[in-house]
Amino acid sequence: MVKENLKIVEENISAACKKAGRAREEVTLVAVSKTKPISMIEEAMESGITQFGENKVQELTSKYEVLPKNLNWHLIGHLQTNKVKYIVDKAVLIHSVDSLKLAMQIDKEAAKRNIISNILIEVNMAKEDTKFGVYAEDVYPLILEVSKLKHVQIQGLMTIAPFVENPEKNRVYFRNLRQLNIDIKSKNIDNVHMDILSMGMTGDYEVAIEEGATIVRVGTGIFGERNYSI
Repeated sequence: MVKENLKIVEENISAACKKAGRAREEVTLVAVSKTKPISMIEEAMESGITQFGENKVQELTSKYEVLPKNLNWHLIGHLQTNKVKYIVDKAVLIHSVDSLKLAMQIDKEAAKRNIISNILIEVNMAKEDTKFGVYAEDVYPLILEVSKLKHVQIQGLMTIAPFVENPEKNRVYFRNLRQLNIDIKSKNIDNVHMDILSMGMTGDYEVAIEEGATIVRVGTGIFGERNYSI
């Protein structure tokens, strides 16, 4: 099932890139494997997938320990400051930084290991009460503060758009996030690289790609419905 689903997702990504006049290489597919067993991840690996996303620190670290070390793990879920120490040297990219306090904790733990931690600033574009992330108007001030940290490097922005039946409804949020990214990039802030736009999930990744996503996070579209009973 995973291989068949990946084939469909890949075709959709390629079609969206073509429609937007973009090269397929501009978009990275992160397979969101939360709640999914090792066997399904291995099936995705057989299709060439090396980028995997997890919501929970404990689940990411446990899979990290048993799977090959050539995989790239993305933490896409909300990160609590007390869990940073477990993840900072295992996640190639932390997508969900939404406060200076969290960024400072990541900096502190990265410094202990003498590494640079790559992060994205999570933006709540639709201002949904149920979602984490900073509001668009607060992104630039936060980036200015985070940019001063020596062991953290901002690589771009991330958003989780509203759950909608019609993905076209989320186009405005993706478009606005891309514009925000462009605006901040133009300011040439030291220690800040605005090259990554992580936006678009199973229901709306094609629209996100058309609007400039460089990372799409697809779970259900690859692995099927999630099992929350485990």
